[in-house]
Amino acid sequence: MQGYASGIFPMAENRDGPEVFWVDPQRRGVMPLRGFHLSRSLKRAMRRATFDVRVDTDFQGVVDGCADRIDTWINAEIRDLYHDLHREGRAHSLEVWDADTLVGGVYGVTLGAAFFGESMFSRRTNASKIALACLVDRLVDAGFMLFDTQFLTEHLASLGAIEISRAEYHKALDVAVNRPANFKIPPLRSPQEVVQRMTQMS
Repeated sequence: MQGYASGIFPMAENRDGPEVFWVDPQRRGVMPLRGFHLSRSLKRAMRRATFDVRVDTDFQGVVDGCADRIDTWINAEIRDLYHDLHREGRAHSLEVWDADTLVGGVYGVTLGAAFFGESMFSRRTNASKIALACLVDRLVDAGFMLFDTQFLTEHLASLGAIEISRAEYHKALDVAVNRPANFKIPPLRSPQEVVQRMTQMS
């Protein structure tokens, strides 16, 4: 956890990479917790969704879903690292289920009021977007101040993520890690409830 508190995060070169290295990018991706962008199509998808949203019921399944792609930075050592952090209550998953099938999700690490998003995956249309929307809603409700997405991708930018300098990030991090937040406290909400809350707050 010292690495996260210092503003760095672990990666491997690929799934078979023998080494884990720590990354401290000059530009950092963050998701403003009051700035998540709900497009018309995403609102419609969430209102019509038949998915269930769950928390921490299959953490390893989410990590494995995120690693199940051609290019991944999640090697065996990193997989074990996050499993240990989850057992310690420091890493969490938000999952999207279609009946008994895990179809999407996102996982990350918590420290104080900072959430360090690690990765997400989707096996159904819009599942990862719905997971991210439900995660943002949960983080706001739980008192989090910083949602670190590590890098800014086109996908994340379309949902409202922005890029800030390393100095800006470390300033926000120093405040967030010293504030209280509890990922486990908020009630589970359906995609329909989340889109209604977000629409009312916008």
